[in-house]
Amino acid sequence: MARVRAVLPRARPPGPPGEPRQPRPVRARVAARGGLVAHPLPRPLPDHPDPRARGTRRSLARPDQPAPEIGADAVTADRATTKAPDPVLDVRDLSVRFRMRGGRDIAAVTDARFSVAPGECLALVGESGCGKSVLASALLGLLPANAATTGSAVLGGDTDLLTAGERTLARTVRGRRIGLVPQSPAAHLTPVRTVRAQLEESLRELTGVRRSELPKSAVAAAARASFPEGHLDRYPHELSGGLAQRAATALALIGDAPLLLADEPTTGLDRDLVERTVDELRRHTDEGRALLIITHDLAAAERIADRVAVMYAGRIVEIAGAEDFFGAPGPRHPYAKGLLDALPEREFTPIPGMPPELGALPDGCAFADRCAYADARCTGERPAFTAGLACHHGPTGRAPSPTKESADA
Repeated sequence: MARVRAVLPRARPPGPPGEPRQPRPVRARVAARGGLVAHPLPRPLPDHPDPRARGTRRSLARPDQPAPEIGADAVTADRATTKAPDPVLDVRDLSVRFRMRGGRDIAAVTDARFSVAPGECLALVGESGCGKSVLASALLGLLPANAATTGSAVLGGDTDLLTAGERTLARTVRGRRIGLVPQSPAAHLTPVRTVRAQLEESLRELTGVRRSELPKSAVAAAARASFPEGHLDRYPHELSGGLAQRAATALALIGDAPLLLADEPTTGLDRDLVERTVDELRRHTDEGRALLIITHDLAAAERIADRVAVMYAGRIVEIAGAEDFFGAPGPRHPYAKGLLDALPEREFTPIPGMPPELGALPDGCAFADRCAYADARCTGERPAFTAGLACHHGPTGRAPSPTKESADA
């Protein structure tokens, strides 16, 4: 019978006398069923002492060493070999029509086309009634029965949200792959359950937190949206509009879904809470997830967005980088330029006229009646959406001189 020799682990050499023995290094582990964890702000860069500054969105691999000098050929080769990440959401030619009584159709959304990549925030801005919230409802399958959709909206490269059934959307998409901050939070909160109960239920379903840890995790979830712990045991009808908004935001952030859809997340909040909410939403993207924020608050959009999509009369008329849009060279579409010029801190010049009815859109450009650059082509032919712009005149900076009498007033 052969002998079996036991191999014991080799002992570590002792340290110097009088010094405590150092513990063995432990490999970092990720809890499979952990609850919410603290999300520290990103470390500020040298030129940006404020951790919420725009520059903190980008990280430096070796900030203590100068970047190596490379030539144009190396840059071209690097771009050729680097593959852009697949978008979390890819929308192509999405249109929504409502069939009304008498056979009348309302063109709420027309040929929307955009994508959102991991770690990116796309802000969808525009006047009230332009179709922003309808677009969000279409992505989640929450449209009424008289709505008809065309086009595609592919989530994660494998699920078309426009053709997926209610069973798929309810069990695998809403809350798990897409988190929603609704425009009307009071209508989306369960009226017969406290905020604490709703947070604990979402934590149990989406994160698998143990029952004994639910109370602590609910407090942490509320803190992410600046919801006060003292109001957790209140019912939705006992909350103010701002508190209801923060409760809905806390619920949306629980699952850390790959895509967060925030529809007017700053409604009813004061400026300090707006900044804190925007920073928390920005942290969602800094951790590699995508954010589609729908807002009319251009200040919030400037603070959080990587790209901006401008919507007018149910159609996206411009998509641009946030720094170019809010800074130089500025917006390219006349309507987008009018939005910024109407801000109090800018020229405070309102856009003349009113948007057209979505049930009676003109054959040409929907903004032609309000545009100082409109000509016969604008009123008779709808501009195609090319290179992120839907305008016959191209960028506003190269547009011809105003032709309307209103421009001289």
